[in-house]
Amino acid sequence: MQDSELIQQAYAAQRRAYVPYSHFSVGAALETEDGQVFLGCNIENATYTPTNCAERTAFFKAISEGQRSFRQIAIVGGYLDGEFAKGKEAGYCPPCGVCRQVMAEFCDPKTFRILLARTPEDYISYSLEELLPTGFGPGNLL
Repeated sequence: MQDSELIQQAYAAQRRAYVPYSHFSVGAALETEDGQVFLGCNIENATYTPTNCAERTAFFKAISEGQRSFRQIAIVGGYLDGEFAKGKEAGYCPPCGVCRQVMAEFCDPKTFRILLARTPEDYISYSLEELLPTGFGPGNLL
């Protein structure tokens, strides 16, 4: 799939975010090795701890559907409307440490791509290894 198409899907997921507290919505589009795409958005909770990130939502949806091989994920984030959006330029939205750890559980750190986008044309690409250089994964337990 073209990078810009995957990023557009991440924007569609971002519009579904449930963010009544932070007002910071994140969308993710996760592509499997066989070309399927699973979307995720962040889902907040009043007690904060049960909040789930967009990236983990996408991974958990895919895994619950039997997927285990992933190619790449596109991530977008920012304030969509209201007072929080005024004067704010959309920035790149990197995954948090917990999301990076979930990625390390299911992805090859050398080949799995993470696209951080401000627009479908303005994005940067990292490997998981670049964002989690000394990550702990399943191989550490052997």
